Amino acid sequence: MNLLTPEFGLLIWTLLAFLVVFFVLGKFAWPAIMKGLKQREATIADSLATAERVKAEMAQMKSENEALLAKAREERALLLKEARETKDKIINEATEQAKIVANKIMQENIAAINAQKMAALTEVKNQVGKLVIEVSEKVLRKELSNKEAQESHIKGLVNEVKLN
Repeated sequence: MNLLTPEFGLLIWTLLAFLVVFFVLGKFAWPAIMKGLKQREATIADSLATAERVKAEMAQMKSENEALLAKAREERALLLKEARETKDKIINEATEQAKIVANKIMQENIAAINAQKMAALTEVKNQVGKLVIEVSEKVLRKELSNKEAQESHIKGLVNEVKLN
């Protein structure tokens, strides 16, 4: 039972040792521990404030990025629209120029065809004229030999001219 009931001297020495250890710890260890805890608390608070600030900056950057992305999309859409309009304009201009060139070529071809037609008609007329002259010359040589035949021939030609 001695172990369960301590003696009064042991109790005092234990209390005295406890108070000395408590005093030494209170004098030297507790301030250093408290200082370390306060520094750690300050560091954690600064880290939390920095994290909040970074989080706010990230949110702001995200909104700025979204705004830039939306602006870039609008610019891309505008550029695509302008490119389509330019393409359509170029195609329309090329079509109009092609039509103008085609019409010009067609008019030149029509003029050339008409010129060739007129030249061919002139050539045919010249050939017919030559044939008529040759035939007339042969007929007149034959008919000049006989005066009665010549007069009847002239009367026939006059009648023909009046009919035409």
